[in-house]
Order: sequence, then structure tokens, then C-alpha cells
Amino acid sequence: MDIIDFALKSGVAVIAGLFIGLEREFRGKHAGLKTHALVALGASIFIMMSLEFKGLDYADITRVLSQVIIGIGFIGAGTIMKKGNDIEGLTTAATIWCSAAIGCLSGFGYFKELVIATILIVFVNFFFSIIEKKLIERNKKKSD
Repeated sequence: MDIIDFALKSGVAVIAGLFIGLEREFRGKHAGLKTHALVALGASIFIMMSLEFKGLDYADITRVLSQVIIGIGFIGAGTIMKKGNDIEGLTTAATIWCSAAIGCLSGFGYFKELVIATILIVFVNFFFSIIEKKLIERNKKKSD
């Protein structure tokens, strides 16, 4: 594995994870900067490791990708809690899952796609939470 390529892909994964985590941090969520950066970094490293086996007999590099997807589900599930009649943490779990996807993109070297996906993730979390709050307030006013 080329050390420059490894450093570039790892660094890009961490930076993208930090951007995603920054939005979560501003919202006061428990899974913030470090969590998203580390999830993206870990996914990127696993993908880069799997690429080392590309072309070898009896090696299926897509297995690592599928295991990253499955494994990150366990971390995401840990963020989902039932609180009374409400369920909290679904967006955090989904965002962690997206951070893993960002790391996978970086590990494969899909940097343009990574930038687009990172922007979309931050956009959805930031702007749609504003819309969500306004809808909740409107529904409370209607029920009063």
C-alpha cells in the first residue's frame, strides 16, 4: 500500500467526517466531531485494506464493504433510544451510517462523489431540521 495514497484517503475521510460531525456538534448531539471522523476513517481503512487483495484468487473485496455496512449498524443502533412515546437518535444513527459511506468513498478514491455526498448530508441535517422544527411548532399550535 502506497503511504501517500493511504495518507490522502485517510485524511480526506477524516476531514469529511469532521464536517458532518460539526453540524451534529452544533445541534448538541452526542455523536459529533470525533465519532463521525473516526467512523469515516475506520471505513476508509477497511476499504483500503480490502483493495490490497484485489485480483487474488478466492478474494472478494466486496465482502469488506458489506461488513462495514452491517457493522456500522450496531453502532447506529446504540444511538437509538425510546423515550416515553418518542424515539430519539434515528437521525444520528442515519448520519453515522452516512459517515461510514463517506469513508468507503474515500477508501475507494471517489473524492468528487465524497464531496457531493458530504454536502448533501450536511444540507439534509441542517436545513431539514429547521423545517422539521417549524412543522412541529405548527402542529403544536393546531392541537392547542
